[in-house]
Amino acid sequence: MNRIKTDICIIGGGSAGLSLAAGASQMGAKVVLIEGHKMGGDCLNYGCVPSKALIAAGKHAHAMQSGAPFGVTEVVPEVDYAAAKDHVRRTIDTIAPMDSVERFEGLGVHVIQDFGRFLSQTEVQAGDTVITARRFVIATGSSPLVPPIPGLDAVPYETNETIFDLRTRPDHLLVIGGGPIGMEMAQAHLRLGSRVTVIEGMKALAKDDPELAAIALEHLRAEGLEIAEDAMAARISGTVGAIEVEAKDGRVFRGTHLLMAVGRKPNLERLDLEKAGVATTKAGVKVGPDLRSVTNRRVYALGDVAGGLQFTHVAGYHATVAIRSILFGLSAKARTDHIPWATYIDPEMAHVGLTEAAARTEYGGAALTVVRFAYHHNDRAVTEGNTTGLIKVMVVRGRPVGASIIGAQAGELIGIWAMAIANKMKMGAVANMVVPYPTLGEINKRAAGAYFSPKLFDNPLVKRVVGLVQRFLP
Repeated sequence: MNRIKTDICIIGGGSAGLSLAAGASQMGAKVVLIEGHKMGGDCLNYGCVPSKALIAAGKHAHAMQSGAPFGVTEVVPEVDYAAAKDHVRRTIDTIAPMDSVERFEGLGVHVIQDFGRFLSQTEVQAGDTVITARRFVIATGSSPLVPPIPGLDAVPYETNETIFDLRTRPDHLLVIGGGPIGMEMAQAHLRLGSRVTVIEGMKALAKDDPELAAIALEHLRAEGLEIAEDAMAARISGTVGAIEVEAKDGRVFRGTHLLMAVGRKPNLERLDLEKAGVATTKAGVKVGPDLRSVTNRRVYALGDVAGGLQFTHVAGYHATVAIRSILFGLSAKARTDHIPWATYIDPEMAHVGLTEAAARTEYGGAALTVVRFAYHHNDRAVTEGNTTGLIKVMVVRGRPVGASIIGAQAGELIGIWAMAIANKMKMGAVANMVVPYPTLGEINKRAAGAYFSPKLFDNPLVKRVVGLVQRFLP
């Protein structure tokens, strides 16, 4: 048995683990990184990267069928589904070297390609190596949650970990789950030529602002996506090419393929955390605001296993918080109020901070101002035919506390509001910026301007002052 003593032992080579390993090693810490599956984690191999690559293929196919308003003859695209999957694989292969074992060993990280498990509060074993460390970091990510629906265990189904390996286009894809993963994959497959039915037990896109979600669902249905809400799956049956989902209310949905997209569960099973005295819940490791285990202060949990927001960029952010504490002994706490997220359907949806409903609950009607600006008032959106969209910014005492956007490039536009909230900037900072014309970026500026418009244009005092100044100016 080999033995290693190190400063930091990281279990998991996804976004959080790789970010921490790279930063800590380059700043002089001794780092051991343990990864038993694929470097890059879920995001690179099964999540963000392949899904956005497939969505891009779908957008190209959709463009061929939506050019009439621009004078372009519409045609039904000939989609080579396997070739679209080749694009997905090339995308992964292009990015993979940045997350590779070779790169991290070049940074001075000791990489062990095996699964890790705790032997005690101070030791982890990976293969034939036992690692003793000052600090341990659990960054093992999450996996698809597959609920125990009667009959599912006897039916072939896909998850985000398998669907990107599928080479034959589904004739009729059934998607159980109307959250971001389910809706993104549903629209992508619809545009690539499949018939698609989304089966959602409650409300689709339920975690987003209801007003924005309604706009998205109307657009998706108009595009041809079948969305069944309040359809809790009660039983699943069938074989390859003939699958049947029965809802509790008696509705029956039939298709050729099934995708399960109902949520995620933290990857904790292999770790033997009880031997390390690390307490857990169904959501993940029980941590404090500093991301340290509440029962073993040597152990940190980052990313999906920390039991909070499950986004790749949150995992990367967690790594920056942990670096302050682990490397420099500084107090550091993770925030959530400035964390944005996006759903990459068309039109895109993005959000940061408080929703309108949450802001009204926290601040009440008197203190809160909700400013709005519609895409159809933006000249660039008009030129490109992307006029479906809306931004809402929640403002309290001159500071944005939340923003919700639906429309073209919403995921790009939300960055301004994430920066403003993170740095406690006022609306004037956004209103004062000058952006190129014509760009969608003007939407943010115009939304900020809408906050000041009533104070300037509907204020009798302002008009009186301007009148007096004009009277006495030489």
